[in-house]
Amino acid sequence: MITVNENFLKLQAGYLFPEINRRVAAFARTHPEASIIKMGIGDVTEPLAPAVVEAMHRAVDEMGKRDTLRGYGPEQGYAFLREAVVQNCYYSRGVNIEPDEVFISDGSKCDTGNLQEIFGLDNVVAVTDPVYPVYVDTNVMAGRTGAWDKTRGQYAGIVYMPCTAENGFVPELPDKPVDMIYLCYPNNPTGAVATVEQLKKWVDYARENKAIILYDAAYEAFITDGNIPHSIYEVDGARDVAIEFRSFSKTAGFTGVRCAYVVVPHSLKAGQKEGSSVDLHPIWSRRHCTKFNGASYISQAGAAAVYTEQGKKQIQEVIDLYMGNAAVMREALGKLGYAVYGGQNAPYIWVKTRNGMSSWEFFDLLLQKTHVVCTPGAGFGAAGEGYVRFSAFNLPDRVIEAMDRITKL
Repeated sequence: MITVNENFLKLQAGYLFPEINRRVAAFARTHPEASIIKMGIGDVTEPLAPAVVEAMHRAVDEMGKRDTLRGYGPEQGYAFLREAVVQNCYYSRGVNIEPDEVFISDGSKCDTGNLQEIFGLDNVVAVTDPVYPVYVDTNVMAGRTGAWDKTRGQYAGIVYMPCTAENGFVPELPDKPVDMIYLCYPNNPTGAVATVEQLKKWVDYARENKAIILYDAAYEAFITDGNIPHSIYEVDGARDVAIEFRSFSKTAGFTGVRCAYVVVPHSLKAGQKEGSSVDLHPIWSRRHCTKFNGASYISQAGAAAVYTEQGKKQIQEVIDLYMGNAAVMREALGKLGYAVYGGQNAPYIWVKTRNGMSSWEFFDLLLQKTHVVCTPGAGFGAAGEGYVRFSAFNLPDRVIEAMDRITKL
């Protein structure tokens, strides 16, 4: 009899966002007249930039002609995009990343979930709490986390590092050695950012403990403070201990197009059980090329247009629109007396509920009474209980209307 991978049975309930969709769909069926404003799932609402559309049209035309047809491309990504990435995202900030250290993919969600495959199952995993669920769930699927602890609401095999208002939602160093450290800044869901000095502590810790930092920088384009680093590689020594993830999904509206990349420096090493060390770059390259045929040529052509002069200007206008939405939400919710975090260097607003109301209670109240959808903080971990997340990805007039509804409630 075939057996199942029982690690999947350890996963708690359903994934957060499908559960939100289920509740919203159930409400919509019984209230067809309701005008629902979705500020929960962070999907974009603005169209692709004209420069991106033009580039993708040209790519489609190329695919329609025999002499310019593109078949299987390089699994690691086309050179034109990898070179554009390093020139515009790293060299421009004084960071030395080489094009062959960049691996193009179809999404950061896939990359953050897949990277754990190249590490041993006996590694100790550390995550921030609250946390983007994929970091935890994919390690559970791999069998790296132990059983679910009902009392703590956490997996026994993972080290959870609380991110609270008291520590600015940037965790303290763990009190015991860990091997794989997931960090996300600008942070999803709290909207917090980390300074060079704060990240330097983590880089030093990783170097001292021979650990690896898995750094999710998917929202770096939304940073407005010139003193905040856009990449962990802006920290001295990070090349030796960090893997960085970036995405075009929110930056350039590619949620329906799919294109991202991960940076795996040549200097990264991990140990073997007998004590010697091996380079991680060729191991990830082997895994990537074995399981992935490469992002489509059309999506990569569109992504490269992000770095053109017109592309940069057009995309910045969209980012400014979303950050304008965030400012509206911060002001409106603050006037109502809520403790509001984020929304200044990230497109997410993290709001403390009041009167002891749980995250899901607040979610249901808002949906039922105002027809506005947020994301319950409890879905991001135990430390997210008592908070909700609002997304700035929406039309400005809808954001204003949503805040008016909440104000009236």
